[in-house]
Amino acid sequence: MKINTGFALTAVSLAMAAPLSASDTTAPMSAQDLVTMPRLGAGATSADGQWVIYPVTQTDPATYARSTRYYLQNLSAKLATPVVLNLPDGASDAKFAPDGAVYFLASGKDGKNTSQVWRTAAPATGQQAITVTQVTDLDAEVAGFSLSPNGRKIAVWGDIPRDCATFGCSDAPASHLPGPGTGRLYDAQDGFIRHWDSWETPGNHSRVFTFDLLDGRATGPGVAADGPAGTGALTGDAPTKPFGGGEDVVWAPDSSGVYFAARVADAQEPLSTNVDIYWAPAAGGAPRNLTAANTAFDALPAPSPDGKWLAYVAMARPGYEADRKIIQLRNLKNGQTRALTQGFDRSFDSIAWTPDSRWIVATAQDTLDTPAFRIDPRSGAVETLDLMPGNEAHIGDVTTLPGQRLLFTRNSIGAPSEMYLSQGWGQAQPVTSVALAEMGKLSPVVIRRFSFTGADGDTVWGQITKPEMKQGADAAQIPAILYVHGGPQGSFNDSWSSRWNPRVLASQGYAVISIDFHGSTGYGQAFTDAITNDWGGKPLEDLQKGLAAALALDAQIDGDRACAMGASYGGYMMNWIAGQWPDRFKCLVQHDGVFDQRAMYYETEELWFIEWEHGGKAYFEDPAAFERWNPVNYVQNWQTPMLVITGEKDFRIPYTQGIASFTALQRKGIPAQLLVFPDENHWVLKPKNSLQWHQTVFGWLDRWLAKPQQDTE
Repeated sequence: MKINTGFALTAVSLAMAAPLSASDTTAPMSAQDLVTMPRLGAGATSADGQWVIYPVTQTDPATYARSTRYYLQNLSAKLATPVVLNLPDGASDAKFAPDGAVYFLASGKDGKNTSQVWRTAAPATGQQAITVTQVTDLDAEVAGFSLSPNGRKIAVWGDIPRDCATFGCSDAPASHLPGPGTGRLYDAQDGFIRHWDSWETPGNHSRVFTFDLLDGRATGPGVAADGPAGTGALTGDAPTKPFGGGEDVVWAPDSSGVYFAARVADAQEPLSTNVDIYWAPAAGGAPRNLTAANTAFDALPAPSPDGKWLAYVAMARPGYEADRKIIQLRNLKNGQTRALTQGFDRSFDSIAWTPDSRWIVATAQDTLDTPAFRIDPRSGAVETLDLMPGNEAHIGDVTTLPGQRLLFTRNSIGAPSEMYLSQGWGQAQPVTSVALAEMGKLSPVVIRRFSFTGADGDTVWGQITKPEMKQGADAAQIPAILYVHGGPQGSFNDSWSSRWNPRVLASQGYAVISIDFHGSTGYGQAFTDAITNDWGGKPLEDLQKGLAAALALDAQIDGDRACAMGASYGGYMMNWIAGQWPDRFKCLVQHDGVFDQRAMYYETEELWFIEWEHGGKAYFEDPAAFERWNPVNYVQNWQTPMLVITGEKDFRIPYTQGIASFTALQRKGIPAQLLVFPDENHWVLKPKNSLQWHQTVFGWLDRWLAKPQQDTE
């Protein structure tokens, strides 16, 4: 592993251009810069590995309207110029078919205006004018699709009533709307009534159907991957909700059927992490559960190109969403399965076979980085790949190509994602320069990694991000911001974020201190597990010791002018700090944080999370476990000014938790503000809302951390 103790970061990778110095004509990064920065999406490669298509999303700096354009680039030519593909407005999910044609999603014509699959002929010449033809003309919206390796079949998925035998039943009644009024009626056996940011429609599920392709068009009624409806039939969402996608639905190499991941939808679903992997033959019939023996989480089905093996990730403990994901290897001939990475104490989040089936390339968090690993499927040996100069930072979207080539994206605190190509497992060269020009206009920041002895004598890691400034005895001191990540099993690792971005905050003149406290990911499963039933214990101790360590390490940081901020679990910690460490900070910023554990238990949707985190029982079975770390019990100690932010569409930590904390602040006469977004969920995603979020947060920090004016008289 490569650890740098301190370095200056411009927005530009060293592999792409020489870094800028602070004396160049650059400006501090603003919220406007963050919101309007071009965003690279995941690329899709041609079957021969010669071409890549990738999307770039632009945000209009005046209207904040977003639009996505696709580019075609030759991977065989060094520094090839990308060519714009003039796909229809709103096109998404563009990918190559085996014959070189490009398939994508776009709204239909003919007045339907529903998302369908379209195609255009092979664009290898980079022609500007293209002709598109419609591949699917179905009664329901297509949310995603996957093409079979032989190019003769297509799998599509979307929200379809479970008892509908075809992809869409326009006359299907809405059982939860019995009328005559507008009321939604739910039954206790329905399971989720709402999830993440949407109310459920009982009986409707994300379902996969496979179709034959004839002359580039889907034909026939389609085959339901979840099989016929009826007693004993699989009922669940595939891809899984709310965040599942194409990684959940994968064709067999011989195109005989699909592997897909699903969790049974019933009254127990809000308590269950039991996602399973199923095999569904394209010829039809009931799917076969391949992982029924494991009642915990199974996902990311990845068959080897030679058709002999199925790799996937599995957790061991039911009800725990942050358990270690171990890569499993199933012999598809005899069904024997072994835990391939059992001896490697990291949790894998992606799987990609090399085209020759010789290696698996996977990514996992590892001490502030997310590198790629090469895994030997014969022995289970795991090797960290050295793909980037300096730190690996955050590597993702890994695609293996013929000739020992790897295509991937890489981002860091210093810069958003760009695409890179590695040859022969060596360090990679840049493929794209999507945000290079914009980031080159911005003043650099300095990022320093550090470690200290935290709770229980364990080594804990953190980072300091601050503007590049004059050093020395006469250097100006800058205020401190303690950044607390969510999850709680997460990490403020070396990666770019379009929401909680330490670079844009540091550019306002602050030193951002982030601590990977007990419960963080990337340090082994025992460290991650340590927060369970201890939300306010070891994590708070780590934050206290980490802040002290950062201040001792960097004399330029003014510890007397400090605020803390966090979202989700980080928001919970702001409420907890307000009661347990009330005299340390000038202000707090609390976004979507838990205020009352009792109310949280009865209001949230994924009950498996809140129960596991407090000992595995319901609130009414063990209220003491919840009350031990309940911020509402210490409101009498609150004295720190707090900005509270919440979204009305947040069903994970409902907005009433934010209102309750604001009421407590009001009642105690503590300076406070409340920012409510009626159209946002647990995250702030819309451009104008993001700009307002940042402006409000910056104004709050400036109010409490402004340096006192010197008396010049």
